[in-house]
Amino acid sequence: MNVDLESLAEATSGAIGSLLSTTILYPLDICKTKYQAEARSHHHQKYKNLSDVLWEAISTRQLLSLYQGLGTKNLQSFISQFVYFYGYSYFKRLYLKRSGYKSIGTSANLVIAAAAGACTAIATQPLDTASSRMQTSAFGKSKGLLKTLTEGNWSDAFDGLSISLLLTSNPAIQYTVFDQLKHRVLKNKPNKDDKTVSPASLSAFMAFLIGAVSKSIATVITYPAIRCKVIIQAADSDEATSESKVKSQKTVPGVLYGIWKSEGILGFFKGLHAQILKTVLSSALLLMIKEKISATTWVLILAVKRYLLLPRGKIKNT
Repeated sequence: MNVDLESLAEATSGAIGSLLSTTILYPLDICKTKYQAEARSHHHQKYKNLSDVLWEAISTRQLLSLYQGLGTKNLQSFISQFVYFYGYSYFKRLYLKRSGYKSIGTSANLVIAAAAGACTAIATQPLDTASSRMQTSAFGKSKGLLKTLTEGNWSDAFDGLSISLLLTSNPAIQYTVFDQLKHRVLKNKPNKDDKTVSPASLSAFMAFLIGAVSKSIATVITYPAIRCKVIIQAADSDEATSESKVKSQKTVPGVLYGIWKSEGILGFFKGLHAQILKTVLSSALLLMIKEKISATTWVLILAVKRYLLLPRGKIKNT
């Protein structure tokens, strides 16, 4: 079986980076998601600031609940990043091979990133939905993955899929900006055409900085869709009443109308600062970790390949 080793190395290092960054920033992610999911009704808000969510966990002695759903989130994050990075790297290399170009343009990069993102969204949507429901459940009342997924019918597991497909533009924008900036930073370094040598990588600080800039740009552009998706996937609150109409709507037009009616145009950007803080830190950490372990991952994959291809007689004699 012919396996694209460079794509595999990209996918593995990206997935590991995602796993570590998700775990480190998970309490912030829970606070951010619960804050975004709350729909204001008659000018009443339970959470006026992001810190109010954290204070609720502290005051109710539910600090450990800041990690509810971590296993599901890590599973979803690992699989989605592996699929995304593998697809993105593979499609990009395939495009360069078929086109004969030495570098990829911005337009082609956007299309390739969006295609990889669409594959990822479809493959991981049930886990994404379950993760959002577990995060937005009341502290201490989160259910397990299997029970969360089987609460409704099968189509409920794909709540927000249409917006997830729309939001493929987010990583498409992010990684296109990241790749373009990375290319400019590394343009003075010699190209390494030898496949036995790991590709050039950024320093940890530069990867973090470029990752933060690229994710900030993508987040600001796509934020209204991000909040709409959170509300669609949010768990039904025990405190929900007939006045909380935004949460009860499961269609995109219904959620958009609910936000507009109850919160106005600024409602589409509620929690933007929290989203930027979390996603910028998460993506910057992910890309920083990925850049630093990509060389090691590449060497390990080559070592495994050589070991598997080594004749048995040579293995016994060593």
